[in-house]
Amino acid sequence: MYYDACNEKGLAIAGLNFAGNAVYREYEEDMVNITPFELIPYLLGKAASVSEARDLLSEINLVNINFADELPLSPLHWMISDNSGEAIVVEPLEDGLKIHENPVGVLTNNPPFDKQLFYLNNYRSLSNKNPQNTFGGDFDLDEYSRGMGGIGLPGDLSSASRFAKVAFTRANSYSGSDEENSVSQFFHILASVEQQNGCTFISDPNLFEYTIYTSCYNTNKGILYYRTYNNSQITAVDLNNEDLDSSDLINYNLINEQKINFIN
Repeated sequence: MYYDACNEKGLAIAGLNFAGNAVYREYEEDMVNITPFELIPYLLGKAASVSEARDLLSEINLVNINFADELPLSPLHWMISDNSGEAIVVEPLEDGLKIHENPVGVLTNNPPFDKQLFYLNNYRSLSNKNPQNTFGGDFDLDEYSRGMGGIGLPGDLSSASRFAKVAFTRANSYSGSDEENSVSQFFHILASVEQQNGCTFISDPNLFEYTIYTSCYNTNKGILYYRTYNNSQITAVDLNNEDLDSSDLINYNLINEQKINFIN
């Protein structure tokens, strides 16, 4: 039961909520029948690249079997990427398991990915540069602020809006080429669509949807970086510091208490 994972070959997978769209099936002969919660470890145990994962997916049937009575299946779709930069999205829909090429390298919850990608057409005029005055008429309009090329970029917390914002941020963001700059910039990119506790109501008066944790992988070096909602310090785990031939499960406690660096 993984939210996201990466193997030693540099293949990484993340599962995202896909409520109202995910369809799981009954057992089918001549298919590889696995449950949705088995998909990430199955692919990462057998594939070293997106291409190999795509071949395996052609034989997979995601069956409707709960993990336990008290743990029913989550409706999910998945983004799969490797260290070549290739990325795909996998969605279990009513008419079958769909695989989409992912040219923007991001994914949010809903709607289905082809619609998410289509909605980016609404923002094709956005730019990281200030726009020219094409309003019309013979009067001048002032550039009163930097960043006016991004006016119209959505800032709300809906999935479709967060998809557009993080796609724009990723496409235009810049960082240095060293590890620290790249990792720092990654967390800044995802922070642009972070959900703050209290802003997205679920049901209970004190129950809200928020960004519990953020993580990224260096798929070349096998390093996991993460930070949590309560601890903004970046924590790292190096896969290659462990025995990769061992069959033992190695567990690290989540560091969720805020770490503040006092300098006096």
